Amino acid sequence: MLGTTRSWSNSTDGFPPPATSSNPAEVSTRTLRESANMSQIANCHAVVFGAGRGIGAAIARALYDAGAELTLVDRDQQVGTVAAELNCHSLRADVTDWDAVQAVAAKCEGQAPVHHVLYAVGLGSGKSGFPFWRMTPSDWKGIFEVNTLGAVHVAHAFVEPMVQRGDGSFVLLASVSGQFGARNDPPYSAAKAALINFGQVMAMDMAEFGVRCNLIAPGIVDTPMQERVYRANVARFVEAQRPDYATWMQEKLDVNVPLRRPQTVEDIAEAALYLCRAVNVTGQVLNVDGGWVQKG
Repeated sequence: MLGTTRSWSNSTDGFPPPATSSNPAEVSTRTLRESANMSQIANCHAVVFGAGRGIGAAIARALYDAGAELTLVDRDQQVGTVAAELNCHSLRADVTDWDAVQAVAAKCEGQAPVHHVLYAVGLGSGKSGFPFWRMTPSDWKGIFEVNTLGAVHVAHAFVEPMVQRGDGSFVLLASVSGQFGARNDPPYSAAKAALINFGQVMAMDMAEFGVRCNLIAPGIVDTPMQERVYRANVARFVEAQRPDYATWMQEKLDVNVPLRRPQTVEDIAEAALYLCRAVNVTGQVLNVDGGWVQKG
């Protein structure tokens, strides 16, 4: 078994009671010390959703390098290749399927107590707004199911054992698009905004039990999803006026990003490691965006 467990008494509804002591300083010191033990990633069990490629795979590799015991989850069979590379377990599941996510959580907890859950699943519509009514209501449902409801499924499936033990963290992959109205893909922007709100609710609800939740908001990352955004956006132009991918990317960076360089999947993975370790950080959105959100 990995990690440690604590036995709780007098709990209700499966949740542990808050710590009590006649000496508040003693409670604070003890809680911080216990949380610090779990902040060390080495030998902790981390479950990464969306680990088959892109940012999720980069997060898995960073956790592996930090000494974590991993379970990788994705609906794509590519997750098996990443798991073989990292010599760890993998499971295939669709996050929009509640029963499948529950089964994943049961298998993961049966393997070893889960300390960190990282949700690196994302899906754009593959279409472009400008204005939003160029799209149809049917374009929205699947985007919310993956980006928002999938995270809700994962949170519900994993939370109770974590709060019973009184340690651990969730890290959710949001987007800068969730912090302003991104007209290029309205369903994606709205779904990520909902995810940010839910992540902050999670953080407040779990805090008294010692479990944290934070979010990472990437800016412009050169991934297959970014290429799909490119194709959707340039489709608005006549073929003779369509920029190539590299030109489009640089123009987007020059207009939006003060640092004028793209973020890498490794940048996002480093942020995920920090949030797994940061025992006094919860309810935050960490923008890894080259200054995009700050520029406004």
